[in-house]
Order: sequence, then C-alpha cells, then structure tokens
Amino acid sequence: MSFKTISVIGLGYIGLPTAAMFASRKIKVIGVDVNQKAVDTINRGEVHIVEPELDMIVHAVVSEGYLKATTKPEPAEAFLIAVPTPFKKSDNPIPEPDLSYIEAASKAIAPVLKKGDLVILESTSPVGATEQMSAWLAEARPDLTFPQQTGEESDIRIAHCPERVLPGHVVRELVENDRVIGGMTAKCSTRAIELYKTFVKGECVVTNARTAEMAKLTENSFRDVNIAFANELSMICDKLDINVWELIKLANRHPRVNILQPGPGVGGHCIAVDPWFIVSKTPDDAKLIHTARKVNDSKPEWVINKVKVAIADFLQANPNKTAKDITIACYGLAFKANIDDLRESPALNIAKQLAELHSGVVIAVEPNIEKLPQEHNHIELVSIDYAVSQASISVILVRHREFEKITFSIENLVIDTIGIS
Repeated sequence: MSFKTISVIGLGYIGLPTAAMFASRKIKVIGVDVNQKAVDTINRGEVHIVEPELDMIVHAVVSEGYLKATTKPEPAEAFLIAVPTPFKKSDNPIPEPDLSYIEAASKAIAPVLKKGDLVILESTSPVGATEQMSAWLAEARPDLTFPQQTGEESDIRIAHCPERVLPGHVVRELVENDRVIGGMTAKCSTRAIELYKTFVKGECVVTNARTAEMAKLTENSFRDVNIAFANELSMICDKLDINVWELIKLANRHPRVNILQPGPGVGGHCIAVDPWFIVSKTPDDAKLIHTARKVNDSKPEWVINKVKVAIADFLQANPNKTAKDITIACYGLAFKANIDDLRESPALNIAKQLAELHSGVVIAVEPNIEKLPQEHNHIELVSIDYAVSQASISVILVRHREFEKITFSIENLVIDTIGIS
C-alpha cells in the first residue's frame, strides 16, 4: 500500500526538511506546527530556519501544491512526530526528560487516525518513549488497536526512527544516511521502511523500538565523551602552558588516535541533551557518560574565567582605564559553525553571562542571525569590522567561515576557544 498523504508534526530543524523531502517526491505532505508564524512562512514558500538548499526545495514543493502547513492535524496514511524533547525545570542535578510535546502531538493526531495508519516517533527520546506514545494514542482512541495490545494484528503501526543528520547538511544526509527503524512489531518496521524508502538511499536497518531509541542516544553520548576528553585536555594544557591545538595534531599522527577539537562547551539539540536521557534512566551505572556531561557543561564557566583574567590583565596594562572602558566582543553565538541554531549553545550562554557580569559593553558577531530572540536583546549584534575596531577583548567561540581571515591588532586580547586565530 503506497502513501498518498503524509503528515509531519513539528516543522523545525528536522521536521521541515523531512516534510520537504517527501513532498519533493510528489507526495502530498501536511506539515503541522503550533507556531502560526512558521506555518504562514512555509505557506508562502519560505523557510524560518537556515539550512542550505532547503529554501529552494520548500519554495518548489509549496508552489507545486505538494506541501502545505497548518496548525491542526488532518487525515493521512503516515504521521511523523518531530517535536522537541527538552528537560523539565527542576533543581535536580540530573535533568528529567519532558515528554509533554510528544504527548501533545499524540493527542493532536489521535482524532484523525484510522485503521492502517502508521505513526513514527522521530524525536530523540529516552528509552521507552515510543511505547509511551503508543499508550497515549491507545488511551485517546479505544476504538482502534495498537501493537502493545494486539501485536502484529494492530490497527495502527508504531515505530521509532531517530533523525541522524548534521545541521548544515540536513538535506543531503536525510537522503544518504542509513536509518535505524525500530518498529514495535515486525509489520510496523516493514511499513516504516516502505515510507522512508520514498526518498532514503541509505540502508534502513531494522531493530526494535527500544534499541532504536538507545542507538541515537549512544551515538551522541559517544561523541560527547570524546569531546569531553578534548575539552579536559585543553584545560590541562592551559595550566601547563602547552598549545593544545599543536598537541592534538601531534597525537593524531598516531594511526589509532583521533582526538576531537576542544571548544567552549557542547551545544545543540543532540549531543548536549541526549546523554542525559541515558543518565536519567540509569544514574548509578552511567558514570562515564555523566562525567563527560559535567566536563562539557563546565567549559563555558572556564571560558568566562579566562575573560575575567583578560580584563584584569588589560586594567593592569592600562591603569588609567576602568572595567567600564573595556568592550568585549564575542565571535559566534550559534552552537556550531555556519548555522543559525542557538539551541543549548555554549557560545550564547557565555555571551549572555558576560553581558550580565561585565560593567562595560558586550557586543557579538553572529553572521547567520539578523536579530536575536527577545530574551537576548541585551546583547548587541554588530559587524565583524565594528567588533574588530571597538573591542579590547575578543572571545572567539564558533568556527564560522567568516572568522577565518580576521586579523586582530596587537593591542586586542584574544581568547580563542576553538583554535582559529
């Protein structure tokens, strides 16, 4: 049975590119999002996020009538849920996952479900979230059967298929990367493969839902642990007066060593978040993963302390100046290079804290963003030229391509957290 209509719930950094890829295969796609502004933007054939090639694809599929956005779900043969999975606000040192967005999405699509439909959870989630989603759907629709009730004979097919793409390369990687398909039953997996093979050229590898959930968490926890090693190494080298960038290059000449690059911390919606899903489920066992998270979460404070030292050095060299005379420029606010994504960004966190702590001016250069969200309007966005000319202290936080050729004056104190200067 082919798919005539597909619905994607959540039109963010994963949902919109996914919806666009299905629509590019001339399948009717209904995108659903609670953000009316995003819905209106998409329906004009425009995009509200920065992702190479996506704007052209969205413009084409909207113009041709294959993609439309709405705030309310409509009937379809397949529903893909790609909503956020943040943490609950609490004082607990181990964050607790917040599945309320998945619950809301489940309850939103429940009224339009019919026998034979497929529901896939794409949101990165703690182990057991797919089963919980299916339970919420079953509660909302007692007239239909679900895999946890009747197994292979269920009316509704349920699966988990985590996204595994790199921001800035999403369009290409959605097509080329392998997909892990975790159906709650074998028939659920088969149906999900049929859906993804609409555009996925990579291999669709079948497992169960829990293993699929854990696979995504494992991939990003592995990277988090490796980044933590590099970040810890950078702090050790700073104390020992060793150039960490040179050290890593030398160490990586060993055929079986591949140390990653240190930075100001770890951000984004995956690496900075996913390990906590494992730690929250098994806090007594995930010791290494937990430690890596703490190392990476501590790096922004280390950077801020470096800035405090630079301020003291500047004032010592310029006794006629005060802290109010010092302008600090932060280069980069996104969580990684050449994108506009601010989610869990250590660079933004550092800039925000500096603006709150410093009595002088704090400016920022972020070439991928024209205007910061309202909650960050105390940070002034400026051009590269202006920042170079005005700043006494420059803090390089993100490896944006625009920063590669900056030349700082000898008077400018540069704190390079990424090894670009």
